[in-house]
Amino acid sequence: MTGNKGNSSEDMPGEASKPVSTRSGWNVQKATNVFKQESHVTRETRGEVLGKGAAGFRGCTIWFTGLSGAGKTTISFALEEYLVSRGISSYGLDGDNIRTGLNKNLGFAPEDREENIRRVAEVGKLFADSGSVALCAFVSPYKKDREMARRLHQEAGLPFLEVFVDTPLEECETRDTKGLYKKARAGLIKGFTGIDQPYEAPENPDLVVKTMEKSVAECVEQIVQAMKQREILPKEQLEEGTGELFVAKEMVEQVRAEAEKLPWLEISEVDLQWVQVLSEGWARPLKGFMREKEFLQCQHFNCLLDSGVTNQSVPIVLAVTTQDKARVEGSPAVVLKYQGIARAVLRNPEFYEHRKEERCARQFGTTNPNHPYIKLIMATGDWLVGGELEVLDKITWADGLDHYRLTPKELKQKFKELKADAVFAFQLRNPIHNGHALLMTDCKRQLTDRGYSRPVLLLHPLGGWTKDDDVPLPVRMAQHQAVLEAGVLDPAATVLAIFPSPMMYAGPTEVQWHAKARMSAGANFYIVGRDPAGLPHPDTRQDLYQPLHGGKVLGMAPGMPQLEIIPFKVAAYDTKNKGMAFFDPNRKADFDFISGTRMRGLARSGQIPPDGFMVPTAWAVLAKYYKGLGSGD
Repeated sequence: MTGNKGNSSEDMPGEASKPVSTRSGWNVQKATNVFKQESHVTRETRGEVLGKGAAGFRGCTIWFTGLSGAGKTTISFALEEYLVSRGISSYGLDGDNIRTGLNKNLGFAPEDREENIRRVAEVGKLFADSGSVALCAFVSPYKKDREMARRLHQEAGLPFLEVFVDTPLEECETRDTKGLYKKARAGLIKGFTGIDQPYEAPENPDLVVKTMEKSVAECVEQIVQAMKQREILPKEQLEEGTGELFVAKEMVEQVRAEAEKLPWLEISEVDLQWVQVLSEGWARPLKGFMREKEFLQCQHFNCLLDSGVTNQSVPIVLAVTTQDKARVEGSPAVVLKYQGIARAVLRNPEFYEHRKEERCARQFGTTNPNHPYIKLIMATGDWLVGGELEVLDKITWADGLDHYRLTPKELKQKFKELKADAVFAFQLRNPIHNGHALLMTDCKRQLTDRGYSRPVLLLHPLGGWTKDDDVPLPVRMAQHQAVLEAGVLDPAATVLAIFPSPMMYAGPTEVQWHAKARMSAGANFYIVGRDPAGLPHPDTRQDLYQPLHGGKVLGMAPGMPQLEIIPFKVAAYDTKNKGMAFFDPNRKADFDFISGTRMRGLARSGQIPPDGFMVPTAWAVLAKYYKGLGSGD
């Protein structure tokens, strides 16, 4: 784990000598004729509003203390991001930010420093009283000041957690990005905490986090758990787990035995792909195929609303025929079989009408029967059945690609092993050319420029059902692997995995699903391209969806605030520089937009694309596939 990206001015010279304060009577009321006014809004009412009607008041102050460079601000801002992304109001107060505003009139003399902490404690108390979580990251080396901050909150009946960010001085000096420790060692800065002035470590803090032993995410999780234990955060809303729906290993044989006595439904390959999506936790918080309430929320609001607001723009449903409904209705559980093999148990099934035309109109913006996924929907049963899933085992396909099919839990572990401090996801269902690689490389550069030290790319091709003329998954995976092996993308900072969802070609509606699902795997940045999840109109062959709407909609979509959207830059072949480059409208004549149709034509005819368009080994994979198709498209 790294410490703060820059050392706070709160740790700067002059902070230092232990105060013999001229303001030791800080709590003496000097102003007269002032009276406390009670708000008409109670804390309980604030809690209901800020918590979206659940779990009550959460206002508190988390006070981070530790040496300069220990990681206080890094952890507090990460915790702020975590909480806000889950609809919990919070705000980070940092030494630099406070001293450039509220406390800009304070210097670093002992009495000023005491007043600095007093003001921060008062501000934290106000934030907490408003129902927000105040995150105060200050060296605050003296016990007296920290005890004062705690007492302020206790007297107001507000929770206060002192978090000691316990990072050894030697490590803090190693992280010294601004060279302040070096200057202090050289005598250029006098009175620097930890060097020539003391730091009084807390004797009994509420929590100790050790940044040498844990990552930022692990430190955040430790604090979150402490907040839950004190009932500041509600367990029922924030308890995430993995979202997996697999039967516990010790219960598998028992459930299999039960399944032999239950009525069953035979499901399709696409249905099994949705079982895989649900079972691995991609559609969290769904516990199975949608019940009618969840289906209506999805269709009308693009969100699930029962536990906060969670984006879920596409319905994940199981269609059955009238005959199958009559056969299994009334049973407390139904077995789902694929090719005659039991794969899951659906508990407490609920049947409701499958209004196919309305479903398609809302999801796709069209009911054209020649739309590929609409064609699938129209061929299914007239009823939908929802219920909780218990999946007997991980879904595999024995196609030589299962090692790429990493669950969200497995991906998170992979990112942890890579020490990723940012994960940016790129969804694709087409071969990668150097324009895509340019975009992904530029995204990594942007994140590095913003201070991330280990951004990792999740290269995540869609692996479920696609229309007949799309490049098959095995060919795409071989092509993607060739790109990585050629070093066009950094293999040490890229995870190539398969996203198991079927493709629906629902444009801006579907792109929300693609982005939301990647959040379950730990992605916090998502690259969105031109016409995501789009296709030509089945009749006119014009764009069915406005090509830029996907990115615009995703930037406004509710229910996934922790995901930052990175817009797609248009890349084309630069004929002057002989390579893919971001399109420059001032040099429009120099750019060649190589369409998919043209690329397929080149591949079939055995021609080579312009130098720099695609890695030669990756092109060879694609050319072999298209040549094998013969003259058919």
